[in-house]
Amino acid sequence: MQDPAGLYRQRLTEREATAATLQAREQRLANLRLITALAGVAMAWPAIAGGWGALLLVPFLAFVGLVIAHDRVIRRRVTAERAVALYRQGIGRVSHQWAGSGEQGERYRDAEHPYSEDLDLFGRGSLYERLCQARTRSGQDCLAGWLLAPADTPTVAERQAAVRDLTPRLDLRETLVLSAGELQTGADTARLVAWGAAPTALRDRWPLAAAYLLGALALAALAAGSSGFGWLPLLVVLVLEGLLAVRTGGPVRTVLQGAEAAGRDLALLGRLLAPLEWEAFESSLLLRLQEELSCGGRLPSEALLRLERLLGWMDVMRNGVFGTLAWLLQLHIPLAYAAEGWRREHGPSIAAWLEITGQIEALSSLGAYAFENPRDPYPELTKGEPRLEVTGVAHPLLPREKAVPNDVSLGADLRLLVVSGSNMSGKSTLLRSLGINCVLAQAGAPVRAEQLLMTPLQVGSSLRIRDDLEAGVSHFYAEIRRLRTLVELTGETELTGEAEASEGAERQPNRQSDDKRPPLLFLLDEILHGTNSHDRRIGAEAVLAALVLRGAIGLVTTHDLALTEIVLSEDLKASNIHFQDDLQEGTMHFDYHLRAGVVRKSNALALMRAVGLPVDLPTNASVTGPSSREER
Repeated sequence: MQDPAGLYRQRLTEREATAATLQAREQRLANLRLITALAGVAMAWPAIAGGWGALLLVPFLAFVGLVIAHDRVIRRRVTAERAVALYRQGIGRVSHQWAGSGEQGERYRDAEHPYSEDLDLFGRGSLYERLCQARTRSGQDCLAGWLLAPADTPTVAERQAAVRDLTPRLDLRETLVLSAGELQTGADTARLVAWGAAPTALRDRWPLAAAYLLGALALAALAAGSSGFGWLPLLVVLVLEGLLAVRTGGPVRTVLQGAEAAGRDLALLGRLLAPLEWEAFESSLLLRLQEELSCGGRLPSEALLRLERLLGWMDVMRNGVFGTLAWLLQLHIPLAYAAEGWRREHGPSIAAWLEITGQIEALSSLGAYAFENPRDPYPELTKGEPRLEVTGVAHPLLPREKAVPNDVSLGADLRLLVVSGSNMSGKSTLLRSLGINCVLAQAGAPVRAEQLLMTPLQVGSSLRIRDDLEAGVSHFYAEIRRLRTLVELTGETELTGEAEASEGAERQPNRQSDDKRPPLLFLLDEILHGTNSHDRRIGAEAVLAALVLRGAIGLVTTHDLALTEIVLSEDLKASNIHFQDDLQEGTMHFDYHLRAGVVRKSNALALMRAVGLPVDLPTNASVTGPSSREER
């Protein structure tokens, strides 16, 4: 079995050495630039005075060459430093020291989503942060979308094959991440698409011809002036160039600014796509995406490389010395026309390029996760009645050595498991483990289990309900609204009242929704614990019956042992399981192993005594009668 941490450490050492070498080379080129510039300044007056001004082209061209070489070395050094950071993060993920170091996906958080908040999909230390290696906005959006909505069985099978294909391709996955370059996280892909589809801004061709003519005249006037023939011709050319700038400056400046703003991100896209166009993939999904990239016979990386070269000239023109000469030669106008021509030819393809890049980045993220967890298997999705059979399930965000695996089986004969146990015994963690592994399974990723077999299921949970004081929503009301949502997910799209919902359940107890959503896997933690035990028992049994009769399967946890008696209802097809604990020398010990049946003891009073709370009543106290407040 491969050693991800060992491979990451080896590559980290190599990338650190490369970064150090490039940093030294960068410093040497910076020194040469300075020496060349000083030499040019020193030569300027003697050359002009002696009539040999053309000789100044030698230090000038040498300086331009050094600027280009220096910029390339800087980019390579920055890339090497990103590689160092990449493998340090990889080592952190493998050693479970990654929380807070990656993309957390806060913008995807949605308190109304059926399971997102309960299963910690987004935020610090979330599943998304653990998975995400995407650097483009489209890749991040794609991965988030896969986590928020289960895919159908054929799509999952395609993704699994693609993830298997990408898992051993460490070089390719490194290239995809490092190709992000200077792209800022959250780049506005909508802006890039809009720029590519905008109407043509430079329609007339005469400004381009005028720029070429004035540039040639300026060069001739400059040579004449430096050879002793006077500077009047150059002054005339400058006046004409000023008039041209007044006439065309606005549109040209707008085109250059737009191309530069969009081009930075699109240059990254070219570096992302270049290795993908020639990679020898094996999976059908990756081969199809690769074919879509080259649709029309033109490779997008070649087109984007042309745009990146245009951006390079824009950078050079900002240099103080060359920028002045470039303006004198009117090079900014041909550059604007070249950028506009590129946008007119390739702009409509940007949306498709971004979409394909996003899918491949999302698949690469899952491939990195599979590489770093070689013991995790791929789940098997099957057809038929709602079913979830998992052996050795554990939470993927917990260290492997600390997570205690358990077995859970739900299907046609057993549709509901009632989980009892004391505080901190592992009930909520079990529910989250099942939910998050189902999310991974239906996104196309491996799962933290020994084996997982399931039919397509939509997850719905009520694990972390919060009240809202500002909106006047109590915890209990927030919970029953969530339960209503879960019932609606089973197929009842509108529940306007108790009688109406009950009538609908009697008419079509197993009805599926028109949009063919998969059956519900519900995960309910301490259902209706915000009300009294009498109402809780009746309400909980009614809600669970409604879910089960509508074709759902799931688990519910409880501290109230009275709720464990609902398994006696034959319609529910339910069974009890529990976690247990031991109090040893004032300390609670948990083994986190599931057992059949109902838990037979509680640790609440023992825990209170262990921390020093006075829980033993005085001998003359009574807890059976009404309180003095009630009497008053």
